[in-house]
Amino acid sequence: MHQKSLTELRAALDAKTLSAVELAQLFLQRIEAAKNLNAFISVDHDLTLAQAKAADTLIAKGETGVLTGLPIAHKDVFVTRGWTSTAGSKMLANYTSPFDATVVDRLKNAGVVTLGKTNMDEFAMGSSNENSYFGPVKNPWDLKAVPGGSSGGSAAAVAARLAPAATGTDTGGSIRQPASFTGITGIKPTYGRVSRYGMIAFASSLDQGGPMARSAADCALLLNAIASFDPRDSTSLQREDEDYTRYLGQRWSGDDAAKPLAGLRIGLPKEFFGEGLSAEVRSAIDVALKQYEALGATLVEVSLPKTELSIPVYYIIAPAEASSNLSRFDGVRYGHRAAEYTDLLDMYKKSRAEGFGPEVKRRILVGAYVLSHGYYDAYYLQAQKIRRIIAQDFQEAFNHCDVIMGPVAPSVAWNLGEKADDPVQMYLADIYTLSISLAGLPGMSVPCGFGAAGSAHSTRPVGLQIIGNYFNEARLLQVADAFQRASDWHLQSPAGV
Repeated sequence: MHQKSLTELRAALDAKTLSAVELAQLFLQRIEAAKNLNAFISVDHDLTLAQAKAADTLIAKGETGVLTGLPIAHKDVFVTRGWTSTAGSKMLANYTSPFDATVVDRLKNAGVVTLGKTNMDEFAMGSSNENSYFGPVKNPWDLKAVPGGSSGGSAAAVAARLAPAATGTDTGGSIRQPASFTGITGIKPTYGRVSRYGMIAFASSLDQGGPMARSAADCALLLNAIASFDPRDSTSLQREDEDYTRYLGQRWSGDDAAKPLAGLRIGLPKEFFGEGLSAEVRSAIDVALKQYEALGATLVEVSLPKTELSIPVYYIIAPAEASSNLSRFDGVRYGHRAAEYTDLLDMYKKSRAEGFGPEVKRRILVGAYVLSHGYYDAYYLQAQKIRRIIAQDFQEAFNHCDVIMGPVAPSVAWNLGEKADDPVQMYLADIYTLSISLAGLPGMSVPCGFGAAGSAHSTRPVGLQIIGNYFNEARLLQVADAFQRASDWHLQSPAGV
């Protein structure tokens, strides 16, 4: 059962071949047996089984929705009533939220069963899931490799079949990059599609929640549940709800069943295929693009000339917003408080010094600097101006294509500890994801291959990034689903799973 899709699990529950309680128990046992991955921060059997029993009651009454009784894991950045909600930090290690994040609440109302809270880079700051107070997550494809970050726990859980799906958040690539590194599917919706209410903030103008699952079809089912206007979030977009499954299995245009994507124009940014892209990633991407051509799509070269500026722009804007957002963690109302201090100022200093890890401190310092008097105009304001130009570059590209494709990351997953002492090298690994986040566009990763055969990377997955224009999630999912109907990369799982 652990290898089945959400749709297949739905059918099994409806046919009464197993109960929601039995399904939850199956995954709880798998989580327990895979503790070496460190994918979960907290698991509570009693809470999970209580939700499963409630789902079974609804199923017995015939009052079921598409997701009723299906188990899911939540990234520990979403506050969840009854569970600790830590954001991977010592600062919140013992925090239990009195309310649910909107994403959690909507899935709970849909009948979803929570399996636990997944590990993550502290306050979502990282690309490898090595910055967690609770220790690094291991990649189930290769235990020596990172799973990507910051949603590495969610990605590892889905890849190892510890959960059929999970929630994640993407600030600069934190759904797409770990999805790529672990061979699963993940989508970052248009900024504002999914409510940030109850999502512990990193960078408010960039943070966006989204689903992570084995396939585009499963992601579409979850997006139906979580993407909706929320008046409690000032950045939530007020648009009519959509059915993100509506194009799945349909042809893009025309009547040729053998070429379901005939008429689709795929833009290939020349900046995504130049120096810095590893040969093994390029090879896997090229094979995937040939598959798209076989499905009827046309490849078109486009340009995103400000791509190289996305790293400095992001690492000015994101730390600036983080510095502001994390100022609330001062040891006064909630969170870690130092045991010994002499006065109020000393309590602030010691509580924050003890509660935050090195990467979070680094970004707070950078953010405070670029917002300080005399530097705001030179750094933060300039970064915001370039951010607008980056968004305009995408609109120019979309005049020539329907979707944009390329790599998610320049390489496959690197080894644990390999870049831990060189944060700049870690930041450079986000070169292909940051510009999409800065522009607020939807993007996703779908598995499309592995590292070079016969090499040490031969079991490390490669992800294909698919980028759409604003509010085109349903079309992105259609394009990804067509590829997954013609290939089996998304069905493969790590050895022994």
